[in-house]
Amino acid sequence: MRLALAQIEVREADRKGNLERALDAIERAAADGADLVALPELWNVGYFAFEAYERGAEALGGPTLTRLREAANEHDVALLAGSIVEDLAASAADGESVPADDGLANTAVLFDADGDRLAVYRKHHLFGYESAETRLLTPGEELPVVEVGGLNVAVTTCYDLRFPEQFRVLADEGVELVLVPSAWPYPRVEHWRTLPRARAIENLSYVATVNGSGSFEDADLVGRSTVYDPWGTTLASSGDDPALVVADADPERVATVREEFPALADRRDY
Repeated sequence: MRLALAQIEVREADRKGNLERALDAIERAAADGADLVALPELWNVGYFAFEAYERGAEALGGPTLTRLREAANEHDVALLAGSIVEDLAASAADGESVPADDGLANTAVLFDADGDRLAVYRKHHLFGYESAETRLLTPGEELPVVEVGGLNVAVTTCYDLRFPEQFRVLADEGVELVLVPSAWPYPRVEHWRTLPRARAIENLSYVATVNGSGSFEDADLVGRSTVYDPWGTTLASSGDDPALVVADADPERVATVREEFPALADRRDY
């Protein structure tokens, strides 16, 4: 399966421009033969544009995700639509299952190549360090696992990388590829390089981190979107400028590595 990470430029509260850049990246990735395209965390408003969250929030059936669903179908690619700020009350009014009847969530949605929704993941671990996320957002409760291109796929978001137990739960559910939309800033570059690689090594799975590119008033994104294989080897990566990061993920690779090096089978309870 050919995976393309769309490290687009994210401009604060520029929903129209950010959407145009996302759609362009999806089109270019599809032309390059991608089977699955992934966008960053809160790419439409910008993670650090906290004051724009409420006015930029949408239901799952809102215009942004509707347009991306159409793009997935148009270009015949599965699409992780990054994450958006979800208006939980609006989603609930549409009959969606939500963790609360009101408020906002950091919500990632995965579509198949027909534009049908495969999974909804709401960020579990909300960032409290010099961030308004814990004050503004409601954490998610579910860890969906779906099949894409012969791989069992799950989504986590950015700060979730610091919680290895979440990734171990996913490994126990048979996950072979974890997509991690993010808005990771300087100066924590070494954390960004180390944590996803460790999650890949620990769980003998592919981990693909898709970050944004761009600057905000209080933060600059590090970019460096990367695909790690089940040994923790970097298959493809970028710098901090906008880029498409493309790598092939072999559906049989995870099983082969786990058979050759059965660390998961050697676990003992405490």
